[in-house]
Amino acid sequence: MSRIGKKLIIIPDKVKITKDKDRFQVSGPKGTLQRDINPLVDVNIEGQEIHVVPVENTKKAFAMQGLVRSLINNMVTGVSDGFTRKLEVNGVGYRVEVQKDKLTLQLGFSHPKLFELPEGISAEVDKQNTITLAGINNELLGQVAANIKKLRPVEPYKGKGIRYAGERVIRKVGKSGAK
Repeated sequence: MSRIGKKLIIIPDKVKITKDKDRFQVSGPKGTLQRDINPLVDVNIEGQEIHVVPVENTKKAFAMQGLVRSLINNMVTGVSDGFTRKLEVNGVGYRVEVQKDKLTLQLGFSHPKLFELPEGISAEVDKQNTITLAGINNELLGQVAANIKKLRPVEPYKGKGIRYAGERVIRKVGKSGAK
């Protein structure tokens, strides 16, 4: 059985939840999120708690119980507190600028890379080399961070590129040249 799926989700006071047959909607001070629920699980709302219960006794249903519980918990956390991801840009001449919903990244190419932020994701830049992404949808936020990181992955010899804050990159030793 799923250990995560058995845990209760506590609903904060400022969050409203509505549930149709297989549609789940969470509204809070930061925004509104909605998601379709897998028919293998049933979501019960009792007062300020949410229970996710499998409909049948199969391995797939127990797996869906944990997944749906995590997704609903992320929705509740997102609309009440929000999520953030930090990216670091390392390299000589590498820098980032924000204009409304676009990032202009200078990453050592002959031209700057433009990255359009999707609706619901905002960005701030500190000291031209640290990007802080914020949003209420954890799934979308993670995908945007991965797409930005993909523009210039960290290379293992000098450590230049875009990485998550706190990410450890294993460095390689270059050629020694002396015989």
